[in-house]
Amino acid sequence: MIYRQMGRSGLQLSVLSFGSWVTFDNQLKDDLALECMQAAHDAGCNFYDNAEAYAGGESEAIMGRVIEQLGWKRQSYVLSTKIFWGLDAKTANMVNTLNRKYVHHAIEGCLDRLRADFVDLLYCHRADPNTPIEETVWAMHDLIERGKVLYWGTSEWTADEIRAAWQIADRHHLHKPVVEQPQYNMFERNKVEVEFARLYQDIGIGTTTWSPLASGLLTGKYRDGVPEDSRAALAGYGWLAKRITAQSEIDRVERLRPIAEELGCTLAQLSIAWCAANPHVTSVITGASKASQVVDNFGALDVIDKLTQEVMTRIDAAIA
Repeated sequence: MIYRQMGRSGLQLSVLSFGSWVTFDNQLKDDLALECMQAAHDAGCNFYDNAEAYAGGESEAIMGRVIEQLGWKRQSYVLSTKIFWGLDAKTANMVNTLNRKYVHHAIEGCLDRLRADFVDLLYCHRADPNTPIEETVWAMHDLIERGKVLYWGTSEWTADEIRAAWQIADRHHLHKPVVEQPQYNMFERNKVEVEFARLYQDIGIGTTTWSPLASGLLTGKYRDGVPEDSRAALAGYGWLAKRITAQSEIDRVERLRPIAEELGCTLAQLSIAWCAANPHVTSVITGASKASQVVDNFGALDVIDKLTQEVMTRIDAAIA
């Protein structure tokens, strides 16, 4: 396993990590979740990502029970979660917000479900246009001061929003946001490669990226339709099935297949390794619905060094 420093913080994350979005509760109950997390752990993964909103809180609950059952030492892994969407849509201040009251209540619920005294990393899952960024920065600072959180960051914020939060924290000598969690894959590149370009040097932001396989599109498994065990076959994911079965997208993926075959890897491994090859990516968050997929995904570690400049140029040409 490769471990990278998260931006300018001292925290080291495995370059491939394991997340629970979509799969936990929808596809994985406790037994299969345990198998997947153990497989990731065996491969050297030390970073496990979650969110309050995933499966209405049940994703955190499953991960908390699994970690307790596995008996891992708390110092051996990094645990993250995200807040913003809330779980109580009928109560004012408890949904789609990052105001101080919501942040105060949300972290208690997260920790209870995760069966943890603290999370290593807490993300603001989206920016809140109705709460002053200064209020959110102070709230996150206070969570760190209270020992509920060790580091804080953002997810799907714009570069301007991240910079504003960082500057407020710097001005008031508060704990700064140190990491952003954006989508990043061969088909979704602008934010990580263009929009954030100045942030890496100016404030030293780290990134933990999600959807390296573009919701499964980059595995190549959708060229003959949607398999029954795919997330795209789940109720409510018709929008995803429509997108990933578009012939134009499938054609782009198929142009990558000869490159993967020459490198002796799967399309999924090529796609994950491509993300990890970006030095501004601290960790690539992977997901899986069974342990064998975890093992296959983590096989991407053997592909990273094979991505020479020539290969990367060929990839760019294939997906153009």
